[in-house]
Amino acid sequence: MAVRPYPSYWLYKDNRGEFRWTYDASNGRTIAVSSEGYMRKADCLRSIDIMKASSGSPVWMPSDIANAA
Repeated sequence: MAVRPYPSYWLYKDNRGEFRWTYDASNGRTIAVSSEGYMRKADCLRSIDIMKASSGSPVWMPSDIANAA
């Protein structure tokens, strides 16, 4: 069995038989999860591609916390 690299996405089937993913950081801790299950593996993989492509998206926050520590 291959050693899993980190950071990486983990694709799996849940108890309902739907595909899901988690994203684990370099320390092995999960920092993101799919918000839904997918019947088709291709759809789950597409959601991972969307997450990868969003790395340049801006971070928005309300003005009342913009300068918070």
